[in-house]
Amino acid sequence: MPVSNTVNKKTTTVQKETKAVVLLSGGLDSTTVLFHAMGKGYRCHCLIFDYGQRHRKELQKAKAIARGAGVPFDVVRITMPWKGSALLDRRIKVPQGRAVVADEIPATYVPARNIIFLSFAASCAEAAGARTVFIGANALDYSGYPDCRPEFFKAYQMVLKKGLKASLDGKTIRIAAPLLHKTKAQIIRLGRRLNVPYELTWSCYKGGRRPCGQCDSCLLRAKGFQEAGHADPLLKNR
Repeated sequence: MPVSNTVNKKTTTVQKETKAVVLLSGGLDSTTVLFHAMGKGYRCHCLIFDYGQRHRKELQKAKAIARGAGVPFDVVRITMPWKGSALLDRRIKVPQGRAVVADEIPATYVPARNIIFLSFAASCAEAAGARTVFIGANALDYSGYPDCRPEFFKAYQMVLKKGLKASLDGKTIRIAAPLLHKTKAQIIRLGRRLNVPYELTWSCYKGGRRPCGQCDSCLLRAKGFQEAGHADPLLKNR
């Protein structure tokens, strides 16, 4: 079953399939996906991952967003002692001010991160009887991570089809990535229609009091708001 890059007819009007697991990082994309799923009538449960990232701020933001939306959540704590990413190892510098090119994988790539996160989400969904896992992956305005590309999600969907008891029972868990083929500007416009609280989100790879404005995530966020014709609420008083 191919990954969904838009919510199909079966989920436009949610009937029996009401439960969904949402991967929530506290960032712009995942928060938009949460509100998108809620708007479609899903009863969402968020998974927030504490995986040893550089700062705790995104965890605080994710929990605040879930609480504000009235959505239950679990914080999943995992360790990656082998590190291998600037987001896990402070000895590796976070790239700043670079031209973000999708075919150049930066030092902020975390090895197999989406494979790990989706595996936890699939386990949660199967145990809870949810049929959909929502993820805020994007393959247009992004840093080039291989686990954010359409071909990855198509392959991972096949893994779930072949490897879950739910699938053998005819209840395949679907990976929904509704933002996969949208630009950041399109995502922001969608979020504004959904009243997403972007002032609560955090995108910067650094955990300072204000966004650094120079890392890949900050640059992509700024590009999105500029092209959408809206001011970023995190920068209003900058």
